Amino acid sequence: RIWIAQDTTVLTRRDLRHVYALRRNRPYNLIELDSTIANLNSRLWDRGYSDAVIDTVIALDTVAKTVAITLKIDPRWRARVASVTVQGNKNVTSRTIKKSLSFKPGALYRRSDVLASQRNLYESNLFRRAAIEVPATDDSLKHVLIDVQEAPPHDLRYSAGFNTIDFIQVEGHYTDYNWLSGAKRLSVDATVGNLLAHTLNGNGIFYDVGKNVIGGSASQYLAPTYTASSDVRYPWFGSPNNEAAFGIFAHRRSSPGIYIDEGYGLSATFTRTLTPRGPLSINYRFEETNVQAGDVYFCVNYGVCDAPTLSALRKAQRLSPLALTFSLDKTDDPFEPHNGYRSNFSLEHASSYTASDFRYNRASADASIFLPVTRHSVLGAHLSLGIVSALTSTSEALGLSEDSLASGSVLHPRKRFYAGGSQSVRGYGEGQLGPRVLTITASKLLANDAANPQCRAATIQKCNPNAALFQDRDFEPRPLGGNRLIEGSVEYRFPLFASLIGATFVDGAYLAQNTSPGLPRSKAAITPGVGVRYLSPVGPVRIDVGYDPETSERLPVVTEDIANGGKSLVTLDTQRVYSPTHGSGGINSILARLALHLSIGEAF
Repeated sequence: RIWIAQDTTVLTRRDLRHVYALRRNRPYNLIELDSTIANLNSRLWDRGYSDAVIDTVIALDTVAKTVAITLKIDPRWRARVASVTVQGNKNVTSRTIKKSLSFKPGALYRRSDVLASQRNLYESNLFRRAAIEVPATDDSLKHVLIDVQEAPPHDLRYSAGFNTIDFIQVEGHYTDYNWLSGAKRLSVDATVGNLLAHTLNGNGIFYDVGKNVIGGSASQYLAPTYTASSDVRYPWFGSPNNEAAFGIFAHRRSSPGIYIDEGYGLSATFTRTLTPRGPLSINYRFEETNVQAGDVYFCVNYGVCDAPTLSALRKAQRLSPLALTFSLDKTDDPFEPHNGYRSNFSLEHASSYTASDFRYNRASADASIFLPVTRHSVLGAHLSLGIVSALTSTSEALGLSEDSLASGSVLHPRKRFYAGGSQSVRGYGEGQLGPRVLTITASKLLANDAANPQCRAATIQKCNPNAALFQDRDFEPRPLGGNRLIEGSVEYRFPLFASLIGATFVDGAYLAQNTSPGLPRSKAAITPGVGVRYLSPVGPVRIDVGYDPETSERLPVVTEDIANGGKSLVTLDTQRVYSPTHGSGGINSILARLALHLSIGEAF
């Protein structure tokens, strides 16, 4: 047996519940005994008894081959902080360093406060080393010494790259970790893309932006894109557990042939750490946004198609939500966890009170849990839930037509939920699981109308999208997003050799939308897959291959008709049987259902 004796009760039964590393009816283990004593010392220190003494009495019965252990606690006294001295600092003031500390003179000297203070110092990125020391004295008053070694106060990084859709990209990042003193952090980020787009467009491996443009011209999608932001973070704002942040931003984003999203604005955030790795944040973001796209985009993504509504949606509008977010991370490793759990909860509201034209309520939650199976393998599970609903006042705020005013369902595409991709259901491409439609240009639809006799410009809606002359690559699948999301994954990770880790997984999701009643309402799928990870210094480099068991689906086909100088949207009378395996056979039928994902970091 093992017994803990206290002449004066300083630790309750609840305090003692998790201190035992050594258990009854198990082999006597000195390492487990030392761990139990260390756990006791930690609990006592957290109550202020940093100088407590634990006497160990061991009674060994050689006949019964048992041992009785008594741990007698002498708490002595509760220690308090007498003074705090800082040394080693040059550019960062002692006053700033003391603001980061979770203890002050007169407070109880507790282990949790020491660890939290040391974590604050390191997370500021101001110090290469931050040691909190207390000279050994047989006294209840502790003189705390903060010994630091400062790190470089500035950080500048830049890079360049390319991909087949955004062409050449360059980006830069600058951080001043002690801007205007007080440990205020200034960050400036900028990315410019679509460089050399006019030269590279449609050549070699690069995507032809103009091949699926419906509405507008291809040239507007070849102009440079950019994102730029500047943030100032003020740590230890009124408390070592608080942080305030303010930022400005601007962007010009483009999805080739689909839309151009331009915007600018500002944000303000207040964060309080409620528990280690458990911050609660409230954020306000004001954005003036303007979206330029063809009629198909607004009809599909906003759910409204009449001309007055389309004209209103092309004007600058405000998207200004107030968000409350709480996250908690209790995993043993931020990059490759083997044990523990993490979760995130978010509530978002936009209305006239937040100066927003797009008005809605949005809630989301996701959680992951990791369980060790063997010493080096782990079973992980992930669940995401989300719901969003537009407010009826949105249509009036946007200046939309009476039809839209009645529906009250206009919701900004950025606030919808999407499924499919490297961090979602890996049997699908990014955002491709869920309700969607197919689009095709009228010129392509009518190009071979001799082989499709009923397909004429005057009766374009009667074109048969399943005619043999059309292939799946002639159509552009466009996700609608959804209002309700349920998504989950189960993954088993196991070592292969050296720094390589293998994985098998099953992902699934259900996504439904109610903003466009005439379009597909919901979609669900379950996809299995396998993957390999390389444990690099910046995190796992991940290659996953997901398999979509679905053979085909019927999807509406939308095109844009131009007649008598006017444009109108047309939904074909016949839906297309859209299939990744269309025209394939044998092994090609299987390969066509595979989705390859390459990324850095685990899926969850």
